[in-house]
Amino acid sequence: MPINRMINSNYNNSPSRTIYSDRFIPSRSGSNFALFDFSNSPASDQGKADRSITYQSLLRATLFGPDKPGTPASRNIFRYKTETKRSLHSLRPLGYDESGPGISHSPVKAPRKFPTSPYKVLDAPGLEDDFYLNLVDWSPNNVLAVGLESCIYLWNACGNKVSKLCDFGISDGICSVGWAQCGTHLAVGTNNGQVQIWDASNCRRVRTMEGHRSRVGVLAWSSSLLSSGSHDNSILQIDIRARDDFASKLVGHKNEVCGLKWSYDDRELASGGNENRLLVWNQHSAQPVLKHCEHTAAVKAIAWSPHRHGLLASGGGATDRCIRFWDTTTNTHLSCLDTGSQLATLTGHTTRVLCLAISPDGQKIVTGSGDETLCFWRLFPASKSQSTDSKIGSSSFGRTTIR
Repeated sequence: MPINRMINSNYNNSPSRTIYSDRFIPSRSGSNFALFDFSNSPASDQGKADRSITYQSLLRATLFGPDKPGTPASRNIFRYKTETKRSLHSLRPLGYDESGPGISHSPVKAPRKFPTSPYKVLDAPGLEDDFYLNLVDWSPNNVLAVGLESCIYLWNACGNKVSKLCDFGISDGICSVGWAQCGTHLAVGTNNGQVQIWDASNCRRVRTMEGHRSRVGVLAWSSSLLSSGSHDNSILQIDIRARDDFASKLVGHKNEVCGLKWSYDDRELASGGNENRLLVWNQHSAQPVLKHCEHTAAVKAIAWSPHRHGLLASGGGATDRCIRFWDTTTNTHLSCLDTGSQLATLTGHTTRVLCLAISPDGQKIVTGSGDETLCFWRLFPASKSQSTDSKIGSSSFGRTTIR
């Protein structure tokens, strides 16, 4: 009885289930051999000859393309899975594409609907209205770091609690903040050109590095290196495992470095300057390996694709208004998107947006503006939690003051 059930299992499967055959042997039920008029009954010589000619023509069309224009070409001869649902045209020999070659019938996705107002607003008195500073960063542990004048505050998104990390007093100011990949240590760039590393869990300064002659406006972490960009036009590569203040200095920009971003594989570093240039460096280069001068304003916004190696996006300032896409593996400019024609407008700030950070789950962003507020937007909710997220957003909407 168990053997009989195994033999006859193909006749008792669920209609919504796909049955896969061996990777080298086609599925008998899915290949539709009956369409070739293969039968077990004896046939005449003339019938065998006709079937042979038909099979040869179908095989030739499959391998070398259709003989006549408009004849649909199939992509495979045999099928390696059993389809439980078939269209009328699926019963034709070697398959059939209803729309013709190169056209697929994938369902059209509905346009994404973005919220036009933030679900939460935090007052940030003292958030400096300076385009070249980077005063907001969101850690992998869901803690937001904000630099306000000479102080750094930490906002825990899970507990909605605010704490002060440090206060530099009147002797120095905060110009940039950046979380390490571990989410426990925060790098701080100061107005006097220092780079400091703080243990956020214990509110303790771990290390201070010198080397810049002017303010440090941007920071970028890789797995073992911390890169800092300064108003002195240079980039310092800091190895936090070594005793030296910095391992190397990169000189290629002719004005302030305002954008820095490491690729996800830690092989390439992209930098943007106030002289409108985008430079790409590798791990061991003292000179940029790629230079792009297509932007017409300062290049501050830089992002690498996490899905495709070498895909880089860069955004220019107000007079440029363009997002450009690059392939660093082939040194090619892929496309340019002019953001002057907006598809959606997020209304929440009263002045220009200066900084932006994305949450560790990739669903929310926070924006900081010269109006001294931080607005939280839920732009990419998970499909399974869209309904619950909307309820949470409406109930948690409110204003909280950082300090």
